[in-house]
Amino acid sequence: MNHFRPLHKQPLTAASVLLLAVVWMAVIASALAVVASTQVVRRDVNELETLRREASHLQVQWGQYLLEQSTWAAYGRVEHAATSELNMMAPTPDDIVMVTHQSGGE
Repeated sequence: MNHFRPLHKQPLTAASVLLLAVVWMAVIASALAVVASTQVVRRDVNELETLRREASHLQVQWGQYLLEQSTWAAYGRVEHAATSELNMMAPTPDDIVMVTHQSGGE
């Protein structure tokens, strides 16, 4: 009644054991390589995000410096500083002397 045949195990040869060991070592090495590359990618992505935040911060700071520069260089501010701090005044038409260039050997 029992029509099952018993499994006959063939003995493992040295070559098949060696092949099995090599395949297992390749699987382990591949898994370790995946873990290592994943760690490198995570580190690089973290560094990229840090650099992007720093670039954004520097862009904001650059805009603030440009605004400050335009404020300090405003014509009204420069004129006020020249008159009040340096006692400068605009020349009258009588104070203006026109200098001309004369060609010749003089």
